[in-house]
Amino acid sequence: MMRSTSLDLLSTALLLTTWTGTRSAQLRASPPSVPSDTERTVIQQQGPGRLPAIPKVHGPLEIRIVYPSPSDVVAAEDTSFLFGSVGDGDATLTVNGRSVPVAPNGAFLAWLPFPRDSVARFEFVARTKSDEARLEYRVKRQLPFTGPAGKPWIDPGSLAPRGSVVWPRGEYLGFSLRAAPGARVELVLPSGARAPLSRREGPELASEALRAFDRDTLNLRRPARGDRYAGIIRGVASGVVAEKPDSYRPGNLSVEAIIGRDTARARWPVAIQLLDTLPVMAELDDDLEHKGNTDRITVGRPDPGATYHWFFPAGTVAEVSGRINGELRLRLSNTSAAWVAAAETKAVGQPAASLPATVGSVTMTPRKDLIAIRIPVTRRVPFQVTESPRALRLTLYRAAADIDWWRYGPADSLIGLAAWRQTTSDELEITIDLTEDVWGYRTRWDRNDLMVEIRRPPVIDRAEPLRGRTIVIDPGHPPIGATGPTGLRESEMTLAVAQRLVPLLRAKGATVLLTRTDHSPVELWSRVRFADSVGADLMVSIHGNAMPDGVNPFSNNGTSTFYFNPASFALARTLDDRLVAHFGTRDLGVSRANLALARPTWMPAVLTEGLFLMIPEQEAALRSPEGQLSYAQALFEGIERFLAEKARQR
Repeated sequence: MMRSTSLDLLSTALLLTTWTGTRSAQLRASPPSVPSDTERTVIQQQGPGRLPAIPKVHGPLEIRIVYPSPSDVVAAEDTSFLFGSVGDGDATLTVNGRSVPVAPNGAFLAWLPFPRDSVARFEFVARTKSDEARLEYRVKRQLPFTGPAGKPWIDPGSLAPRGSVVWPRGEYLGFSLRAAPGARVELVLPSGARAPLSRREGPELASEALRAFDRDTLNLRRPARGDRYAGIIRGVASGVVAEKPDSYRPGNLSVEAIIGRDTARARWPVAIQLLDTLPVMAELDDDLEHKGNTDRITVGRPDPGATYHWFFPAGTVAEVSGRINGELRLRLSNTSAAWVAAAETKAVGQPAASLPATVGSVTMTPRKDLIAIRIPVTRRVPFQVTESPRALRLTLYRAAADIDWWRYGPADSLIGLAAWRQTTSDELEITIDLTEDVWGYRTRWDRNDLMVEIRRPPVIDRAEPLRGRTIVIDPGHPPIGATGPTGLRESEMTLAVAQRLVPLLRAKGATVLLTRTDHSPVELWSRVRFADSVGADLMVSIHGNAMPDGVNPFSNNGTSTFYFNPASFALARTLDDRLVAHFGTRDLGVSRANLALARPTWMPAVLTEGLFLMIPEQEAALRSPEGQLSYAQALFEGIERFLAEKARQR
């Protein structure tokens, strides 16, 4: 016990000194909003309903709005939520004349129609038998552009792409915009030539927030508006792109929407430069200033701004095939491309590096805690690891195999059969079968050798599955994080739950380490690196949930867990089961999500969203000792059951 405590304090000191920095790995920041699609006084819950009773609060009337704040801009179509408190649980509340329920502790959550204005006005009136309070509150709104009926118009905010673009001469570049339905829309090129843009067919898509979080599919239906247009051009330069990615000189492209004799015109805010035909190579490095405060990984996306799909170690070199503002497109192979942050790259004068690299014979070295695999490559090419339950598949891009030998080394019970195949002329696939489920792995470059380390699953005691295990618990946030109607901050709640969980796990023989023990901000990548550095067997990140604008919190709240890599799925499922059993909430289930604290590959890692902080009943539960202990007990049971099941499988 003393040793565990010492490690805990030491690890926290390391985090708050050596590993804190300015760059943060991207993680889901819980938005400070979250309601739903009906107007009711009681949260609909499934199951036995075991949330603690809300304590009664009496005090002076004071209307406090937590969300949206005066600086927030609400992105919702016609209905969204506001929440806060009135100071007295016996008060009544109306907003724009509509009755809104008040919880016993004075908290409220209102699901209301928003006036169609760029600044929506709400009149709050709270009353008790002896007092009254009023508040006129204004909320900024993000409204779509609306053109005049029967006239040609162009939505200037819809023009895409915009900014600076560097593009291959022979490759088409897509253009899209919103314009008046039924108009003839044409892109006017610098030469005076015209390129028609066609109307996109099909229904309008609901917002991303609704598609991701709303459980009522009727809310996803949208009529076709006929105001979306798209087209393609190639081989056109419209201006000179500046060196800085966010600075450019607009070219002379323009667009026209024509109805009869009326024409609407707009200058397209984009400068296009044609890419040099000589290959331009980029080396990836997220620490160009050599501060040592990054995770040494550059993420790749399938499209600009899309989710993470590749994780390239520093030193990887690839050919540049395009640029849009601050993102570079890398040509991984003849058939694959990835977008990376231009700020994490530097040009290297190696045009010959655009040719496929050669991959030589492979050597495996069994060690006590891992299997080390050395893959010699003539250049640090981009690669991707794809995990399945009992196998790892490596795809090496711009690579050709010359693997005469595959040295397994001494017989090892973890390794099955390894194989390779040249799937295309410049993509090489290596598959490593395992005899047990993947527990963890990591990759790195050692000179030009790609090192893959496969972790041995821990030997788990069937009778006492927690004994001897090292578990890292991450109290989610700060910075950022959600806030409840009465002001409970997510970072306060998660730390309180973590502190109640620690003794439960330690009592069963586990070594438990926290990524933070106070309210000082800790970078996301630092938390992940810490778990990796102490050889954690598991990592669990604790959170409280919140919804995006325009999603009904009354019909969409519940309990959920998130994983990223397949090795973490079973842990996520078990934790979700125990959380639902303890809270009696609606089971939103397990989701795969691109979250920094769910992405570690060296151990199973899961992020939990036990309850919604924006829901008055659930915020009150998370503020209470009983609710915090219930959250901790559910996590304890889930972790123990996961390890016990893994012990039975061996």
